[in-house]
Amino acid sequence: MLMMNEKIKAREVELTGINGEDLGIVSRDEALALAKSHKADLVCTSLFSSPPPCKLVSRGQAKQEAVKEKKGQQAPSGPMKVKEFRLSVHIEEHDYDTKLSQMHKLLAAGKAVQPVIRIQGKEGVAARKLLERLVQDLAEVGKKETGIQVSGKQATVKLLPN
Repeated sequence: MLMMNEKIKAREVELTGINGEDLGIVSRDEALALAKSHKADLVCTSLFSSPPPCKLVSRGQAKQEAVKEKKGQQAPSGPMKVKEFRLSVHIEEHDYDTKLSQMHKLLAAGKAVQPVIRIQGKEGVAARKLLERLVQDLAEVGKKETGIQVSGKQATVKLLPN
């Protein structure tokens, strides 16, 4: 929360000028008069000390900085989107290269990918080897978030961008 001008209730403030010069401890009214004469805003930088440190900032700039700071603090909305790629253990080399390049592009663009291999019968070991090869081929743009998970009918690994 930004405390500015008349909203500052302290009787005295520790004032810093527009160019960063230390103006010492002055009354709130004197600081407001200085701000008005310099066509500036009086901005309180911390409410946790007494007297509160305040600075003169050219008019309108403090609000712009507050808006920028607020935008910077907002976390990206929701969890990261994960693109799932379905493969089989008996994938042809050309198809493997195609899927690899698609995953490479997505990881380079900052998106997560999750290759999933369908397993039938005793293909678990082959599926694990295929995923290890994928992880190794994508090592320059992505790192694995989870280990390789082989369960029942599928094997999967989640890759995040570097």
